[in-house]
Amino acid sequence: MANLATFLDSLPLGLLILACLTLGLAPFVPEPHIWEKLKMLAAGTLSRPIDIFDLLLHAAPFVLLAAKLIRMAMAPAG
Repeated sequence: MANLATFLDSLPLGLLILACLTLGLAPFVPEPHIWEKLKMLAAGTLSRPIDIFDLLLHAAPFVLLAAKLIRMAMAPAG
């Protein structure tokens, strides 16, 4: 657990935001891949392994950003 915390602390916030805007939302046209995959998940049609991998790949920057922001919010002041 300490290794994960150290890893999150070492990631620059700007890099995570950039990753969310590029990898997380790519391709931008006609709609972001993550949005397409989330719609497939909600509809119950996300069944092919490549689609599941694609969802994980495009969601990873958002998960890391959320974890870093939570860790920053819970860190003691000072």
